[in-house]
Amino acid sequence: MVNPEREIQPFVVNLTGINAKMLKNAPKFYEVAKRIVEITEDCIIVAHNSSFDYRILKTEFKRLGFPFKRKTLCTVELSQQLIPNMPSYSLGKLTRALGIPMSDRHRASGDAIATVKLFKMLLSKDLDKVIVKDAIKVEQKSKIAPNLKEIIEQLPSETGVYYIYNADGDIIYIGKSKNIRKRIVQHFTGKNSKSKKIQRLVSSVTYEKTGSELAALLKESAEIKANKPIFNRALRRTIFTHALYQSIDENGYINLFIDKSSRDDTPITTFNTRGSGKQFMFKAAESFNLCQKLTDLYDTKTSCFKYEVKECDGACINEEPVDTYNEKVQALIDKYSYAKKDMLIIDKGRTIEEKSVFLIENGVFKGMGYFDLNHQIHNRAILKSLITPMENNRDTQHIIQSYMRRNKRLKIKELR
Repeated sequence: MVNPEREIQPFVVNLTGINAKMLKNAPKFYEVAKRIVEITEDCIIVAHNSSFDYRILKTEFKRLGFPFKRKTLCTVELSQQLIPNMPSYSLGKLTRALGIPMSDRHRASGDAIATVKLFKMLLSKDLDKVIVKDAIKVEQKSKIAPNLKEIIEQLPSETGVYYIYNADGDIIYIGKSKNIRKRIVQHFTGKNSKSKKIQRLVSSVTYEKTGSELAALLKESAEIKANKPIFNRALRRTIFTHALYQSIDENGYINLFIDKSSRDDTPITTFNTRGSGKQFMFKAAESFNLCQKLTDLYDTKTSCFKYEVKECDGACINEEPVDTYNEKVQALIDKYSYAKKDMLIIDKGRTIEEKSVFLIENGVFKGMGYFDLNHQIHNRAILKSLITPMENNRDTQHIIQSYMRRNKRLKIKELR
């Protein structure tokens, strides 16, 4: 165990069973860093999804000002190559399918021992010596072609949307970033197939500063739908899969639950994955003092776990008055849904002297614009003259709701 010196997300606690109390007396990373350097010196780090583990190690060492650099081997990639057609390559499911015993899941010893046994099996199957000859990854500094360097030099390190063109003037990729130059450098040094294709085809890059990340997200989504660039296939589809819904149970309590976003009901808010939805619900249930049973976080026919530890007021067993409980649920709904609301979202502008503004009328996103700090934007006529109309669709709703959830200090102004 290592003390991360930060709060552990409730979703992670639920997944791994590791909580803050268990880590309270564990050593901090800087206290074990020297030992990690010693035991990995002149070694190849073998891990299941090694890019993740290696990235975590590098990040922690970087915080200490130490350049940590090692060769790595990934047992996920090797398993896919040497044991094809398995239904799953997660460590738990793969080892179970191969008859490798595993205990202490999500603990260092259990996961590491299972990975060792899996690696030994892979070594015995590797008749062509793929592991020794090809699979070891050595971290190298990426080189940028001279023509790509010229493009990068013209780009700002600011928030906005960028457009990558080929020699015929066609847009082949549209993206957004809080640092346009840094993101383009990543495209031009990336090793995946999409990055390599972009590097071969790129002729020029243009950009539009937005100041606000929300403006960049909305503009990126709209531009991709309008231009359909060849390397933006994934974002042409709906960008979220799950949503938060409500229902009334037989006792009159409002129940909340995460489900696939394909339902006909109008969602309260939407999520990229079921996991992110569950993570949100764990935090929301705690913030608004909601029952875990009625928020679909604890499956039981009696009282929920929080009731047993005196942190739930008893809606799960009809002890809490219906009106009192439903008021708390409604407060959550009001905070994270803008259905039927007239309001402005005010965010950063492109310069110090301006702000960005996003108009929502009767729950419908109307568009965005920029205003000088001297403008009186409470006047609807002046406000509408500043706004550039944009399409209201499921994706724009998802983008706005997600941004509002993430940015707690965002300025929201209700229109009267």
